[in-house]
Order: sequence, then structure tokens, then C-alpha cells
Amino acid sequence: MFSLTNKVAIVTGSRRGIGKAIAKALAQAGANVIVSDIDLSETQATADEIANETGQQTLAVKCDVAQKSEVEEMVKATVEKFGKLDILVNNAGILIGKPVLEMTNEEYEKLMNINLRGYLFCAQEAVKSMSEGGRIVNIASIAGMFGSPVWALYCASKASVISLTKSLAVTLAPKKILVNAIAPGLIETDMTKDLLADQKMREYLLGRTPLGRPGQPEEIARVAVFLASDGASFMTGTTVVADGGWLAG
Repeated sequence: MFSLTNKVAIVTGSRRGIGKAIAKALAQAGANVIVSDIDLSETQATADEIANETGQQTLAVKCDVAQKSEVEEMVKATVEKFGKLDILVNNAGILIGKPVLEMTNEEYEKLMNINLRGYLFCAQEAVKSMSEGGRIVNIASIAGMFGSPVWALYCASKASVISLTKSLAVTLAPKKILVNAIAPGLIETDMTKDLLADQKMREYLLGRTPLGRPGQPEEIARVAVFLASDGASFMTGTTVVADGGWLAG
């Protein structure tokens, strides 16, 4: 395991799923972790669970990443408690599966406000407190690398995250802030449970995955720990694909 001893990390959208697994893995590696999500009760429960299991300090913060004022308060609370911020993991996101020609303006705004605008807001605020360099890890998706008639705007939002990662990496390199992304494939989470519950869809999705199974949140979390650590000290602007071979097949 790569050491993150004495580091302070914010993980957005981390009350469950991939975000929770990342928050726990960062804590296991030695970081103090801010668990951030829109439901404070569940977020607090996750923060307490991680603290009890790892012995690291945690802080639960209610934050809608699409609201800049709430992002500002999240970073402020982090610095007030821990005195600094070293790592930001932009994970909060939603999936709206709908044909692109049927997507309403309201649905478009909701999707892009969380999946892209929220990443930008969090990065803008986080860098203000990364005085000694830092790490930003954006959770993208392999959906940002192909097209889909049903998930078209989700694909577009994740493609934008990949592009934003590159732009932030170039912009923040002089500040010694490294910015990378992870593009998961099919991961078994609440977001995908309905897809995997449909037998025909499950067969299709697993048929597209050479390893023949969905990934687990912990498998993405281990990549996030690597990118947040000194092991990735010469990596910036990169998107690491963790998809069980989907894009290779």
C-alpha cells in the first residue's frame, strides 16, 4: 500500500459506492478523510465507520457540489479542522439514461451541473488550500471514450471530465499539483444495480467485459490511492482505465 500518512483528503459523493471505497482506502493508507455527500445522516455514518475501522480522523460534510457556496464551506471546514488540504477526489456524479433526443433541459442541467460543473467548483476551491502541492483525482468513466444512444449526455459529461483533467493538469503543474483521472468500466454499485439486475443487460455488459465480471468499488479505490501517492509523482493529465478489458475487447 502506498503511504498517505498525515495527508488530508476530501472525497465527494462518498457516503456509498466507489466514493466510500476510496475514502476508506485513503484512510487505510494513512490519510485523514473528509466524507462529503448530500445526505448528512448517511455521510456521518460512513465517516464514523471509516474512523472506527482505520483509526484515522474523519469529518462528515453535507455538500451539493453543484452549489459553489457549499463547496466553499466544505473546503473551509476541512482547513479549519485539519489546517490544510492535500488531496481532492472528485467522485460525486449521477447517471441519467435517456435517448439524447428526448433529454429535457432540466435533466441536462442537473447532469452537467453535478458531473462537470461540480468537479470544476471543487478543483477551484481545493487548490486555494494546496500550498505545498497536492493531488486531484477525477472519477471519469469509459463512457467518456465511446458513444451511446441511451447514455449520450452521461458520456459527454465524462468526456468533459477527461478533457478538464488535462487542462487542470497543465494549469496547475507550476504549483506542483498533479491532476489525473480514473475511467472505471462496469462497477457493481447502487448506480448500476438495476442494469445488472436485468438478465439480458447483465449478459450484454459482462459479454463486453473480457474479465467476465463487474469490478468492485475497492478495485477503483486502489487506483485512487496510487494516484494520490508519491508513486504517481511523474503522472499528470493522465486517465487511468480500469475496465476489466472493455475498451480492449
